[in-house]
Amino acid sequence: MTPAIAGFDHRRVPVADGVELATAVGGSGPPLVLLHGFPQTHLMWRHVAADLATAYTVICPDLRGYGASGKPAATDPSVYSKRTMGADVVALARALGHERFALAGHDRGALVAFRTALDHPAAVTHLACLDVLPTLDMWEAMHGATAAVGFHLYLMAQPPGLPERMIAADPDTFFAHFLDQWTADPHAIPADVRAAYLRACREAIPSIVADYRASAGIDADHDRADRENGTVLRMPVTVLQQDWGAALGYDAAALWRAWAPDLDHRTVSSGHFMAEEDPAGVAAALRALLAR
Repeated sequence: MTPAIAGFDHRRVPVADGVELATAVGGSGPPLVLLHGFPQTHLMWRHVAADLATAYTVICPDLRGYGASGKPAATDPSVYSKRTMGADVVALARALGHERFALAGHDRGALVAFRTALDHPAAVTHLACLDVLPTLDMWEAMHGATAAVGFHLYLMAQPPGLPERMIAADPDTFFAHFLDQWTADPHAIPADVRAAYLRACREAIPSIVADYRASAGIDADHDRADRENGTVLRMPVTVLQQDWGAALGYDAAALWRAWAPDLDHRTVSSGHFMAEEDPAGVAAALRALLAR
C-alpha cells in the first residue's frame, strides 16, 4: 500500500493544459501550500502537515514532473522552469478557492516557492524556504573541490540524453545516494516511504532531469533579471538552513537578505531532510512565520 498523509483528502487538480497536480489537502483555516524537494514527493511533509492542519488548510502537491503529478515532455526550457512550476502553484491554490496563501518549500520546492513569491507577490502572504540558496546564488557560490557535493547539479545540467541514460542505468542507487548521504537520522525516512520515493523517481527520470537542467539555464536567467531590476521579496520570509557556509565559504544569511528584507534566517542542526528529521522544529518555525 502506498503511504499517505493520514486524514488528508487526495485529489488531482488541473493547473495547466494537460497537467494535473496530485495533491493532498487537509485541515481548515488560512491556506498554507507545502512544496516537496528532491528526491521526494509530498509525503515528506506528512508529519508537519498533520501538525499544522489543526490551524490551517494545508495543501501538499507533488510538483510538476514528480510523484503522481503530470509529467509533460520538456519540449522547451520553460516547461520545467520554476516560473512555470510557480504558475502551477498559483493555479492550484485558485482551483481550491484561495487567491492568497502562505507558501513553504524544501529543496527543489523551495526554488519553486522562491520564484512563485517573486512572480506573484499579491498571492503569497508568507514564504519559507528550507535548505537551499536561490538558484543564481547557488551557482555563484559553488566552486572548487567543495562543489563536489553538488555533482548531480552539473550532471543533470548536461544536454538531453546523457544524464537520463546514466541515471536510468541504475536509478535506485542514484536516488538512494541522496537519501542516505543527506540525512543525519536514517530512521527519519521509514522503509515504506523510502520505497515510495524511489519508485516515484524511477518513473520520473526525464522530468526530474529537465527540472534540474532548467536551473542551470532559464531559472538562473530569471533570477539574474530580477537581481538587475532590484526585485525583492516583500512578504515575511523564513529560511531554515544547514550551516553550508562553513563548508563552502559563503554567508548564506547575507545572500538571502539581499532578496528578502524581512528575513528570519535560522541555522538548523538536523540533516537536509529537516521536515522528516525534525518535524516539530519545522512546524514551530512555520507557525512563527505565519504569526508575523
